[in-house]
Amino acid sequence: MMQRRFAILLVCLLLIPVGGCANKGGTAKKEPEAATIKAEDSKPTPPRGKVTNAIAAIVNEEVVTLYEVNRAAQPFIREAEKKSVIDDAIRNQIRRTALEQVVEKKLIEQKIRELNIKVTEEEIRQAIDDVKKQNNIPSQEALVAALANQGLSFDQYRIQLQEQLEKLKLVSVEVRAKIHVSESELREFYDANRAKYTEDDSYRARHIFFKTNEKASSEDIKRSMTNALMVLAETKSGKDFIELAKTYSEDPAARKDGGDLGIFKKGDMQPEMESAIVAMKPGEVSELVYTPAGFHIIKLEERISGKLKPFEGLKAELEEALYRKKSEERFGQWAKDLRSKASIDIKEIMGLM
Repeated sequence: MMQRRFAILLVCLLLIPVGGCANKGGTAKKEPEAATIKAEDSKPTPPRGKVTNAIAAIVNEEVVTLYEVNRAAQPFIREAEKKSVIDDAIRNQIRRTALEQVVEKKLIEQKIRELNIKVTEEEIRQAIDDVKKQNNIPSQEALVAALANQGLSFDQYRIQLQEQLEKLKLVSVEVRAKIHVSESELREFYDANRAKYTEDDSYRARHIFFKTNEKASSEDIKRSMTNALMVLAETKSGKDFIELAKTYSEDPAARKDGGDLGIFKKGDMQPEMESAIVAMKPGEVSELVYTPAGFHIIKLEERISGKLKPFEGLKAELEEALYRKKSEERFGQWAKDLRSKASIDIKEIMGLM
């Protein structure tokens, strides 16, 4: 079970920007950052008119330089500048946040060395294979090209993967291996998230169709609309919808089965038809609904309430979700405790204090 959880987390963390893994159940603020394909800024822009390098902090006798802080902050500064003009106060706030991140990174690296956590060549190879698979990258050459397009060499990315694998192993040892999820917790989580594990409502409907298309002339569209409005008036007057569909619908299938659309869920129908159907009550007839194919008159026959998925069939999914949630919470506390036990000296450098 632990190996399966580790593998799932690994896939989530190793995806490059052409694909991603949704974080269900929230984001742990202190979770180690995912390895992504992006270039490291080799020459970060220094603060204007300020010291370009100095000791920014000392973490358990290990130095953090201002250069490291600026390098970590630079991508976020650039992203902020894309959205609006930012002043030195905002840049410095970003650098202060980056300093905290670099300090935490140092602490984690030190803990990895302390526990002698190692990553094998086979684990790195498997991680690279996972990247290719999850991002539909067919070959090693294609991966190298994708990396190059983002200014990163394969060797640089390989180092990033190795660092992330080390962090994953650290989290597994220090956090995840110490978490237990009981049957009663699973049932409580299931009851608290019933809406999430309830199937969507289903709908059964009929339609009368009047064909047109985007290339049709204005006269043809007007003619179709006029015919549709005439039939709509008949449906509103109470005439049998099935017989009207068999008589007037320009959908060959509808002429045979009375416009039966079958049973479907949200996402199965064209958006315009779906919007009309989900707003209707059983037995109601819509106004004219226009789609790129033509005009529709829709009658909702039945709305079938979604059923709650049974607990037994969801146990593995529930365990994974609750395990992830507890892991994130525990990691936050673990990182806080790690910092509280460390010797951290933040230097008073202009722009960082």
